[in-house]
Amino acid sequence: MLLSAAAAAGWVDAVVGGGGLVLIPVLMLVFPGMTPATALGTNKLAALAGTSSAAVRLFPRTPLNWRALLGAFVLAAACSSAGAYTASRLPVSVFKPVVLVLLVAVGVFVATRPQFGTATEGTARTRATTVTALAVAAILIAFYDGIMGPGTGTFMIITLTAIAGMTFLESSATAKVLNSGTNVGALIVFASQGHVLWLLGLSLGVANIAGAQLGAHMALGRGAGFVRVVLLVVVVVMVGKLGYDMIG
Repeated sequence: MLLSAAAAAGWVDAVVGGGGLVLIPVLMLVFPGMTPATALGTNKLAALAGTSSAAVRLFPRTPLNWRALLGAFVLAAACSSAGAYTASRLPVSVFKPVVLVLLVAVGVFVATRPQFGTATEGTARTRATTVTALAVAAILIAFYDGIMGPGTGTFMIITLTAIAGMTFLESSATAKVLNSGTNVGALIVFASQGHVLWLLGLSLGVANIAGAQLGAHMALGRGAGFVRVVLLVVVVVMVGKLGYDMIG
């Protein structure tokens, strides 16, 4: 069950992000005594393996600015670490209503703009819009990933597409690099606190890589329309999950 969940999480992460919604609940179901922090830390290890492998798969097919991405990667790692450190001192419930509203807004926005994320529509890409989008993703969204996590990749894809004018495939590839950075940053904090089960996380990472490779292959083969549909499905699932958690 765990390996299947890890593979499914890798597939979702590779296409649009949000794989933690698959793997974390299964981890806590299989190991009832596992603390949320340990589930998050172990998931970060598995997700880092899958996300990095998906990034490598997507690189040759998408034009990425390595110099800008390297700086954004380091910044994302630092901000995610800060978020993970903050998470140990603030209740996560504080952030859930805000995230829920943002997800609903994202879902409505994407659903009502069928051409959003394709090469035929989008903001004109300039150095300023690219830097702005990378900054938002590497600072604000990375900090959120350290605090809470679910939907980080999705938020990054939407930000990069809306602000920088990238296609869904380009923003997905860029998001994988930044998300790898956020995973590294948060993982360092969780590991320093003893919240990572290394053997389990590495085993799940292998399955996550398999799912991520399949997801990246399908995203490249089927294009922006496929990514858009999966993104909307993931947003609906995340809204339902957060809403249920808040009510429960």
